[in-house]
Amino acid sequence: MLLVTDDDPCPDLGSGTVVTIGAYDGVHHGHQVVINRVCTLASERGLTPVVVTFDRHPASVVRPEASPLLLTDLDQKLELLAETGAAVTMVVRFTAERAAESADDFVRRVLVDCLGARVVVVGDDFHFGAGRQGNVTMLGEVGPELGFEVSPLRLVGADGTVAPTGSPKVSSTAIRHVLAEGDVASAATMLGRYHEVRGVVGHGDKRARVLGFPTANVVVPDGICLPADGIYAAWYVDDNGGEPPAAISLGRRPTFYDDQPYSLLEAHLLDVGDDGIDLYDQPARVRFVAHLRNELRFDSVDALIEQMGRDCDQAREVLGAR
Repeated sequence: MLLVTDDDPCPDLGSGTVVTIGAYDGVHHGHQVVINRVCTLASERGLTPVVVTFDRHPASVVRPEASPLLLTDLDQKLELLAETGAAVTMVVRFTAERAAESADDFVRRVLVDCLGARVVVVGDDFHFGAGRQGNVTMLGEVGPELGFEVSPLRLVGADGTVAPTGSPKVSSTAIRHVLAEGDVASAATMLGRYHEVRGVVGHGDKRARVLGFPTANVVVPDGICLPADGIYAAWYVDDNGGEPPAAISLGRRPTFYDDQPYSLLEAHLLDVGDDGIDLYDQPARVRFVAHLRNELRFDSVDALIEQMGRDCDQAREVLGAR
């Protein structure tokens, strides 16, 4: 996949392109349907399939007080887009200046003059440009003058097919909603893969090691969407490609602290030995598979240790680990 930004020289894309535009946070089932349509039309017409996306979620600039937590950071989003079959991804550096750009100017500058769009494929609820004035209707009005047609697509359900009116639809917002409830299984269904968060293993207070369950404390950047506090079965992916099963504690450790101000993501790698392995300062990825239980306050440390043992057994069962 060729990766360009709107600050780069415009690429030579031959006879033209089929283009889609969007934040594409999560690159979920609905996004995949849109991009698959882009690739199919491009193949049929001898054009180049292109995705245009943003290096910041537009809401983080337009309405920062209500900016959503991200399902994927930019690097992960680009990795996922590279797997879709799109030949080119253009990353627009979203700034206050870009937020003030009219939809018409954006279409002319990026889609037509730079990318040579012949077909624009978007979801039928798509909006863009200053004041969200750009939409399917607007694209259909300017398309004949500028040499492109518009191919709108209806939103899909979790199975990837068009969702009937009134039925649940796949969206980044819907995925954030189920994650906020700890429902990582529903999130995985809508994403088409396990929800993954990335970070670096930091140094904690080593309390879990004293309890007999050493953990890797994964420090996830601010702005990334974590599931609700609780205990989870997950796959832990290290920087060397290893993928051991793990029991995850995500929360504020109420058995030990009354007012810990933030949640910690602690990954206990199952069956790697009593001392674990040295993961400090290494990149890590956690792929959430199943919610096991809510976070609880225990009356004693012994009761907590007993429950941690049961949690690990349940995580092994869920993950099919030995």
